[in-house]
Amino acid sequence: MTRLTHLGSPDGVAPGNGYSHVVWGTGRFVAVSGQCAFDEAGEIVGVGDPAAQARQVFENLRRCLAAAGATFDDVVKLTYFVTDVAHLPAVRAARDAVIDTEHPPASSAVQVAALFRPELLVEIEAFAIAEDPARSR
Repeated sequence: MTRLTHLGSPDGVAPGNGYSHVVWGTGRFVAVSGQCAFDEAGEIVGVGDPAAQARQVFENLRRCLAAAGATFDDVVKLTYFVTDVAHLPAVRAARDAVIDTEHPPASSAVQVAALFRPELLVEIEAFAIAEDPARSR
């Protein structure tokens, strides 16, 4: 069984707002590449709408995590790449709909000049520690 420990404010570090400063655990490491707002057909969802794009990105992350036998409960780190920090409230709303807000993952947010397609506003990558099937027997 995977067990994660979340530390919101290590000694001498101001508490995080909506994220943990440190998360650790045991299990199988899962890295999910940065996901953008593409649907199953490769079409961009929510052109010009950061909230719609963020929801699609988290759905894509959910599907990627599931393919690795993981869920959002197993996520230890999220990294947000946004073309404008003004999109962060929409990203946080989409995130809060899928994570345990009492035990949030570590996170970083970076404003970038552009993503690989001009219509894209948000890209998010995830790291998780999932249960190791070999150890659960």
